[in-house]
Amino acid sequence: MPGSLQNRAGRPGGGDSDSDVDLPRTQAGANPQHLLLTLLGDYWYGRDAPLPSAALVDLLAEFSVSGVSARAALSRLARRGLLVLSRSGRRTYYALSPRAAEVLTEGTRHILSFGSTETPWWGRWTVAVFSIPEGRRDLRHLLRTRLRSLGLASLYDGVWISPHDRVEQVSVVLKELGVSSATVMAGEIGPDSPPGGDPLRAWDLAELRRRYDELVRDYAGLRARCRAGRISAAEALVTRTALMAAWRTFPGLDPDLPPELLPGDWPRARARQTFVELYDGLAALAESRVREILAGHGPDLAPLVRSHGTRFAG
Repeated sequence: MPGSLQNRAGRPGGGDSDSDVDLPRTQAGANPQHLLLTLLGDYWYGRDAPLPSAALVDLLAEFSVSGVSARAALSRLARRGLLVLSRSGRRTYYALSPRAAEVLTEGTRHILSFGSTETPWWGRWTVAVFSIPEGRRDLRHLLRTRLRSLGLASLYDGVWISPHDRVEQVSVVLKELGVSSATVMAGEIGPDSPPGGDPLRAWDLAELRRRYDELVRDYAGLRARCRAGRISAAEALVTRTALMAAWRTFPGLDPDLPPELLPGDWPRARARQTFVELYDGLAALAESRVREILAGHGPDLAPLVRSHGTRFAG
């Protein structure tokens, strides 16, 4: 199975700035909490109807998550305020909280739209220079997290850059965090201009290329089987979710670097083509599998299931 059901890029939807929503942190291997949020975002978006806990446990079982782990994930998500727990008789139900649904939708739109357009480079860089005392490591970590969420990367210690116009957004973050010893500017970066050097050193382009190429290579056989109609509904669900887990890492690694700055034959467009073909092409099959699972817990649930394709980002 290509891909790995894990969240290597961080929190769902890149919601680092949404500090009021405690999204699950990255951990090695399949994360049942993150997996469940992905499934709800893909097949239950816009629905506020609660789902039986048994149905959600069965849904996670499709990904080899044990019943004990699934129920523990549901409890933790409820404690974090992401799920709202309710009961009817002896049955337990869960629904996405309104704020969690909003953050999940925003994040999904961001992930699905990544790499879909190429706008001309504005010719300058956003540069944020700051100095935070050693004793304020917590503030330093928080600032770096917020800057990464805006697509900035570290060129030097205390010097962060973006090829996009982020001056206003960075200024807001600095003000919110109370960082006074900082400067934000927009300008050219060259060997003779501060901070000097090649700004693209802030990103590991060789590793980024490798990961794009890897996604294309790993899913090549699956694309052929999809075109031939040789994929079952159960496999479509697992495959599509694994693909989403793999694709969602890229916005955190690549801030949509402008093509004018990149080496020739850059593989981002090929990787997106692979993602779009499979994510959209497997949607109906995967949706039918989710409907089948939920139908076993109530005939009124299955008709509410709906998938979306990459046009959901529009």
